[in-house]
Amino acid sequence: MSIPVKLEAFEGPLDLLLHLIDKNKVNIYDIPIVTITEQYMEYIKAMEEKNLELMSEFLVMAATLLRIKSQMLLPVEVKEEEEVVDPRQELVERLLEYKMYKYVSYELKDKQMDAQLLMFKPSTIPLEISDYKEEIDISELLSDLTLAKLHTIFQSVMKRQVDKIDPIRSKFGKIEKEEINLSQKILEIQQYGLEHRTFSFKKLLERQTGKMDVIVTFLGILELMKMQRIEICQNDLFEDIMIHYLANDIAPVDDFSIE
Repeated sequence: MSIPVKLEAFEGPLDLLLHLIDKNKVNIYDIPIVTITEQYMEYIKAMEEKNLELMSEFLVMAATLLRIKSQMLLPVEVKEEEEVVDPRQELVERLLEYKMYKYVSYELKDKQMDAQLLMFKPSTIPLEISDYKEEIDISELLSDLTLAKLHTIFQSVMKRQVDKIDPIRSKFGKIEKEEINLSQKILEIQQYGLEHRTFSFKKLLERQTGKMDVIVTFLGILELMKMQRIEICQNDLFEDIMIHYLANDIAPVDDFSIE
């Protein structure tokens, strides 16, 4: 099997190996060394021996691949508590390092090409003009300035600062998390049930101080229903729900299984 490639397409043996890895769509961390070695050797045979120094680099890599191939074909004795070293590890590290520098060179080349599109024009302003600085007469500049004008400028600046304030968000206070304990709420509902025995669900919710308080109270009612300590009834649709407390005591919170 011959590989139709040219020597000029690769800058060295590592470049050729990366090409073969990409061509075979294999994982660089798990190189099929037998296949890659065979393809690499086919390429070596097709090379023209014009540059002996460059040719020697390819031959050294060929010897390295053959050594790795022979090591992987030989059986390995694994002793206890001894880490097995992959023969391909050093080669993989060299390939990753080469790949990183290759991509960096591409980035630098792109920046060089972009820089070629820029043109710089030397300054043509005469020195007598570039060095000129206009003198400012402070007394003339402040000649018509009065306290009334200063006050007007100050009011204008302060008004712009006020206009930057959001009239809605500026009234927001600090948002604090409501700390409400479900177990404590269940105890409160039981205490209320012992005192009233039968009470309105709506009035119970109206006693709460916030939205989270209402939600936790509702969860507490559901938990007490599950434990058969209360029952609810509604005579007609949309009428108030009445709650009947069935127990004659207050059950400890630890007795409840809140899921």
